[in-house]
Amino acid sequence: MSIQKNLANIQQSIPHHVTLVAVSKTKPVSDLLEAYRAGQRIFGENKIQEMTQKWEEMPKDIQWHMIGHVQRNKVKYMAEYVALVHGVDSLKLLKEIDKQAKKYDRTIPCLLQVHIAEEDTKFGFDREELLLLIENPEFLGLKNVRVKGLMGMATFTNDQDQVRREFKTIKQLYAVINTKISTVDTLSIGMSGDYHIAIEEGSTMVRIGSSIFGARN
Repeated sequence: MSIQKNLANIQQSIPHHVTLVAVSKTKPVSDLLEAYRAGQRIFGENKIQEMTQKWEEMPKDIQWHMIGHVQRNKVKYMAEYVALVHGVDSLKLLKEIDKQAKKYDRTIPCLLQVHIAEEDTKFGFDREELLLLIENPEFLGLKNVRVKGLMGMATFTNDQDQVRREFKTIKQLYAVINTKISTVDTLSIGMSGDYHIAIEEGSTMVRIGSSIFGARN
């Protein structure tokens, strides 16, 4: 199957209100251009240097989403152009994004990452930390970041009931912060293996890589 056909199949399988992020990490620019020619304009990368290189080479109407774990010392490289940062998991990181955004006179949209998986390897806030953060005066004082919602990753498992439970957990938190932050409109959950469940549980944004581009290099 071609990238173009894969994209068309996925676009047909997701509702109009759900945004598709094509996860292009490790893939060559030629693959991304094939997806671009098929109409895809939102790409997700997990390494800032790789994303920046692709941003420099590719058409400028692309939205670049940073979906991986973000190191604070790398924020400066993407502050000029990044369209959405998915994996914000600390106030320190938010403050750094705010500082770097200010240099470009930008407001950078961000998603707060919530730890919903039973695996220890996933980053993110737990419920208590998240609720404390959004009441924190330092958080409320940030002018150059805009919190758009939440992002989470379910446990990598074949147990669909567990995946569904984890998505329900983040949906409940999303409903809470939706009442407290006026700019919230995005729930980024669901990847190639579980995006159908994520959409049933309220996802507004799915991050799909291997189902579009094939297995990762």
